[in-house]
Amino acid sequence: MASPVGCEHYVRSCLLKAPCCGKLYVCRLCHDAEENHEMDRFKVREVQCSECQTVQEAQQTCQQCNVNFGEYYCDICHLFDKNKKQYHCLPCGICRIGPREKYFHCEKCNLCLAQDLRGNHKCVENVSRQNCPVCMEDIHTSRIGAHVLPCGHLLHKTCFDDMVRTGAYRCPLCMHSACSMEYHWKQIDKEISLSPMPTEYQGATVKILCNDCQTHCTVPFHVLGMKCTGCGSYNTAQDGGLIQQQQGGEQQQEEQQQQGDEEEEQQQEEEEEEQQQQQEEEQQEEEEQEDIETDTEPEQPPTPH
Repeated sequence: MASPVGCEHYVRSCLLKAPCCGKLYVCRLCHDAEENHEMDRFKVREVQCSECQTVQEAQQTCQQCNVNFGEYYCDICHLFDKNKKQYHCLPCGICRIGPREKYFHCEKCNLCLAQDLRGNHKCVENVSRQNCPVCMEDIHTSRIGAHVLPCGHLLHKTCFDDMVRTGAYRCPLCMHSACSMEYHWKQIDKEISLSPMPTEYQGATVKILCNDCQTHCTVPFHVLGMKCTGCGSYNTAQDGGLIQQQQGGEQQQEEQQQQGDEEEEQQQEEEEEEQQQQQEEEQQEEEEQEDIETDTEPEQPPTPH
């Protein structure tokens, strides 16, 4: 069991009596770490003073020795802690670290966000009601702050930092760039300009899909990356293999075949015309020969009486 005065999670001078098993723990997190079930913070009804060990109704001050159980107390979450300018957000249903004026609750995201994100973020409905895609732990009730990606998805701040340190730059859920990559794209532009492709690949193109703007386009192929013509991003996925080289060869073969067919057809037509002309000449010669034979035939003698 955790220490009776505070724990690694909270600074408080009382123990919570778990409504599920009746055991005393400093906080729900300490309880959940040791038990095979979770404590429902909202159902906590009794606490034990760490000074006089009096078990009493959950409240901020001990009814027996007047010890303050916590600088901050929420009678909904039954949260005791030192003052961190916490506030209870009714739509979120839990307490948040403030100050309250620096945050607002986005109705669609159903989450408290920093004021500088008001009207400046992509809303994803109930975005925090899912686990972090990196560590697969809860985000909405986590004590670790959430990082809002440009695509609107959330990661734990620590998970985002770890991800960036490993060189990953895309959202694990939608593959959208997780931060500004403009400088990196310019560096790739320079590398490509200094690294021409071999002759057999020059002029080759591929179809791509941009993960940042969802544009489908056909662009020059390069092993260092394919640049989206829509937004200039190199965060793209190749859709199929090389197409220009293959299509060019097929087109050339088709053109050669077509040209051969046309020449063959033309030659056949010429042969047919020549054959027809020859037949006409032979027929004409036959007619002229018949006329000559008719003119030179001897007269028949008269029939005797």
